[in-house]
Amino acid sequence: MSSIRSVCVYCGSSRGRNPAYAEAARILGEELAASGIGLVYGGGGLGLMGEVAKGSLSGGGRVTGIIPEFLVQKERMLDEVTDLVVTQNMHERKMTMFERSDAFVALPGGIGTLEELVEISTWSQLGQHTKPIVLLNVAGFWAPLLELLRHMREEAFLRPGLDVSFGVVDTPQEVLPYLQAEAERRRETVPLRPVRQIM
Repeated sequence: MSSIRSVCVYCGSSRGRNPAYAEAARILGEELAASGIGLVYGGGGLGLMGEVAKGSLSGGGRVTGIIPEFLVQKERMLDEVTDLVVTQNMHERKMTMFERSDAFVALPGGIGTLEELVEISTWSQLGQHTKPIVLLNVAGFWAPLLELLRHMREEAFLRPGLDVSFGVVDTPQEVLPYLQAEAERRRETVPLRPVRQIM
């Protein structure tokens, strides 16, 4: 039985220019529902956030939306979710998302998505959690970030033993197999070759 019961998805409140982004978000939501895995996300109804939530809901999935009070109108809070949590601020939102999730996925998004990904990765880097993280690199969206991480490593700012630990996949269908295998590897401490690890 999988130890992954709920997955937090970080993504944009916009759809982006490439239609592949919204399609990947919707498919990921459907994949979560089909696998009986709950979705935890930012609570909005716009952009990729809305797509992943609606994809999960359309398949009968459990969706937990977590949104700060000041974004309820701006991000058009999705009332149809299974569980809706309105927080006082962004810090409470992020901690609640962390506490309710067994793994994390980053879809394309803006500076907020990047900030959430970097924070959860930093917590992992510093040994504050062992929950698996994966980038869904739709249409190569995350390639510039991966290049920046390589540059940081070459310049000795990412040292051995304190590296950034997440996987990278290209399609929404690869997300859950990666997360489940990585969760099992971390539980049993048996080496696993990921779909594609950062170089």
